[in-house]
Amino acid sequence: MIALRDPIRLIPVLFLGLILIGTGLLSLPFATADGGRAPFIAALFTATSAVAVTGLIVVDTPVYWSQFGQWIILALFQIGGFGIMTAATLFGLMAGRGFGLKDRMATQVERSRLETGDARSVLRLVLFITVIVEAVAMAMLTARFAFAYDMSLPSAAWHGLFHSVSAFNNAGFSSFSDSVMSYQDDALILGPIMASVVIAALGFPVMQDIWRHGLAWRHWSLHTKMTVAGTAALLAFGFVATLAMEWSNPGTLGPMGIGSKLLNSAFHSVMPRTAGFNSLDLGAFHDETIMTNFFLMLVGGGSAGTAGGIKVTTFLVLFAIVLSEVLGRRDAGLFQRRFGRAIERQALSVTVMAVALIFAATTYIASISPLPLDDILFECISAFATVGLSTGITADLPPTALLVLCVLMFVGRVGTITVATALALGKRERPYRYPEENLIVG
Repeated sequence: MIALRDPIRLIPVLFLGLILIGTGLLSLPFATADGGRAPFIAALFTATSAVAVTGLIVVDTPVYWSQFGQWIILALFQIGGFGIMTAATLFGLMAGRGFGLKDRMATQVERSRLETGDARSVLRLVLFITVIVEAVAMAMLTARFAFAYDMSLPSAAWHGLFHSVSAFNNAGFSSFSDSVMSYQDDALILGPIMASVVIAALGFPVMQDIWRHGLAWRHWSLHTKMTVAGTAALLAFGFVATLAMEWSNPGTLGPMGIGSKLLNSAFHSVMPRTAGFNSLDLGAFHDETIMTNFFLMLVGGGSAGTAGGIKVTTFLVLFAIVLSEVLGRRDAGLFQRRFGRAIERQALSVTVMAVALIFAATTYIASISPLPLDDILFECISAFATVGLSTGITADLPPTALLVLCVLMFVGRVGTITVATALALGKRERPYRYPEENLIVG
């Protein structure tokens, strides 16, 4: 039995258990629309994707799964998103307990300026924000579906609920077969989805900091400043890149008016941050746009939220390290604060492990599948970063490749929390140091 005092082992076990329960429920005959049992790999892949709040699918969600099956999927990504966000926050706090004041000020592992003794208030605030954001988004979407598209109120409410929960949890699942491509000209549909994704992708520590201090920048923690500034910069970059590269593409933005081009470029700039909805056909994107998405997906969103990827703060720490080397500075830092060596090593470790895992998975899948390498790489990054975007090859992959993607989704979602926490809690000082010697680098 795993002791509660060891959260590093407890987190993956709990989420693995949830995946197995979801797989069992989706394997029931009445979970599918035709009443037959879903193949094991389809049930396992869907459950993993839902619990890891990814959104990759091998079967058409609203067509293949029954209403019961779709409710199970919704419950899985709601529990997965809420549980991961809560676990990331609380175990980030626990990572801070093991250090003295000096180390706490230098350590930023999946947490921000949070008090270690207020676990109940943390959980209450997580629940409050989740319910409020999802309820507001659901109300807006339900009203739009009902009054603008002549849906019955029960149908509009279902689609509103499904998309609001999916958006806030960055799950990317849709109750429509084409995701939200049918609503690519409707800002009142795309807008609430974008807003929910961005709020959740900031991460709970940022939400809590803003809740306490409002928009007073000077009172924000370094973590919040880096996350907000980094998120804004990446959203702007994604928007400009998509707009410029796809402006004349007849398969994406080309046929649209200026307003729709701006709207869909903005929407797509948000989605690679691990949301997974698409209003454009990714399979028709230019290669340079796909390359841009590699970067955006790998970075992901904020720490201790529902987003995946290596996280915005991790990327900015690496950026600051490179900048300090180029400028010849002794310390790396941002916003008039320097990073501790432990933070720099954690950022490097998480990034190297992520890249290595994606490389290994891509190489293996390419060896057993005739599909294009760039599509496979896109799929692997999307799975690891729990994005859910796809160029359309997921269902064409062999079963062993789908199992590899399941591992990527699980490790990418749960592993980033456990690895970062383990690095913080596992800090051990040797009573000795080896002699230093220079070597040639580069």
